[in-house]
Amino acid sequence: MEQALLMRLTLCQELGIQKKWQLLHYAKKCGKENLTFHELQRLFGYQRFSPNLESSWQSLAGDGLAKRLGNQDYLTIDSPLYPEQLRHLAYPPLALFYAGRKELLQKRLLAFVGARDASSYGRKVVAKFVPEMVAANYVIVSGVAKGIDSCAHEVAISNQGFTIGVLGNGIDVCYPAENRRLYEILASEQLLISEYPAGVGPRKYHFPQRNRIIAGLCQGLCVVEAKARSGSLITAQQALDAGREVFAVPGDVLSGRQDGCHSLIQDGAKCVFRVQDLLEELPEF
Repeated sequence: MEQALLMRLTLCQELGIQKKWQLLHYAKKCGKENLTFHELQRLFGYQRFSPNLESSWQSLAGDGLAKRLGNQDYLTIDSPLYPEQLRHLAYPPLALFYAGRKELLQKRLLAFVGARDASSYGRKVVAKFVPEMVAANYVIVSGVAKGIDSCAHEVAISNQGFTIGVLGNGIDVCYPAENRRLYEILASEQLLISEYPAGVGPRKYHFPQRNRIIAGLCQGLCVVEAKARSGSLITAQQALDAGREVFAVPGDVLSGRQDGCHSLIQDGAKCVFRVQDLLEELPEF
């Protein structure tokens, strides 16, 4: 694949990932590296279109692409260091921007996700499971959000392990702001990745896209604490769709904090209450 086209598609923020892949397939079929905006219109059947889309696409032609990329570090999907398991998603990121130790993408990866308003129970579960998974040479993956995500990253670091944070914004943007110290440690000593370029802030619709990367990147995903209506359940479904192992931690049936986990267990996720439950199901690396 032509890197210039991959990065032009990646940086065009007015197109969704499905349309970016549609354009890439069209370009490969036609043997074209430079697509005009009129070709975009014709391919998508646009009668009306956003002026922002035309402006974005045109601004990334020629020298505009290099200017927009600046000195950002990234891996395109045809790079040998791009995570192989991520390539098998229906619509994988065309490129991953990163800060930190990109070699962690080649390790055994396990995701921990859960409630932003994590309870002491949820934090205790993370404090019990993560150190043992670190000792088993797993890199811990999560989304740098408040609650279970941050706890998973912090416990991995405090136990001399490695961890990857997947962002729903550009690498240069710390969100939430209260995680500044964690963000700095991840960027300098661990790994941060995102499919969004520098300068792109968090948007509500970015996070389901971020979650598909968490789900697709790992050998397995463990939901520690989730209510009945929880974003973690969407991530779990994305992991199932990607053929990953999904684990759920049971808990109090009265508080409602674990209702999402209990639903996952009813639907076939493995109920885990000890680390051995995770290790028994995870595929050999």
